Amino acid sequence: MMRFTLNRACAACALVLLATPTAAWASSGSDSLLGGDIGNAVFTLVIFLAVVVVLGKFAWKPLLNVLNERERTIRESLSSARQERDQAAKLLAEYQAQLERARAEAAAVVEEGRRDGDVVRQRIQQEARQQAEEALARARREIQLAADAAVKELYDRTADLAVGLAGRIVQQELSPEKHRQLIADSIAQIKTSGESGLN
Repeated sequence: MMRFTLNRACAACALVLLATPTAAWASSGSDSLLGGDIGNAVFTLVIFLAVVVVLGKFAWKPLLNVLNERERTIRESLSSARQERDQAAKLLAEYQAQLERARAEAAAVVEEGRRDGDVVRQRIQQEARQQAEEALARARREIQLAADAAVKELYDRTADLAVGLAGRIVQQELSPEKHRQLIADSIAQIKTSGESGLN
């Protein structure tokens, strides 16, 4: 591409050089450097071709080499940039996938923790219910035992009083008034023994 541009530039310069003396010769008849005679045009063309040959041999090659090297460097830089961009896109995709996996794992851990917390809460509630039921059953048993003991003691005292009362009745003959007095004394004695037994 550079060679094509260089050739076009040389051709354009040659046309300008050829056209300039011809235009100058046609417009005036003076003896100037660009006077317009054919000799001047040929001489100018020869010098131009010599300059082009010298430049082509000594300057164009190094210049083209530098330009080609620069073009190659730019191409390599672009290729390297594309590869790095592709690698960066690949790494970004991998990091995003890892981030999504980490988020999913974190959500799973949180969900597992919530489930474990629910299980522990239910177990604690169940144990508390069971302990409360056991304490209630134990209290009921103790109350029942205390009530049974109180009833047994009441029976025993009643039996003792009945035996004592029967013994007194047998010892004396009862008149209606003594009968009432005996019942009142027995009731008073039951009340007194009941109060002392409760304390």
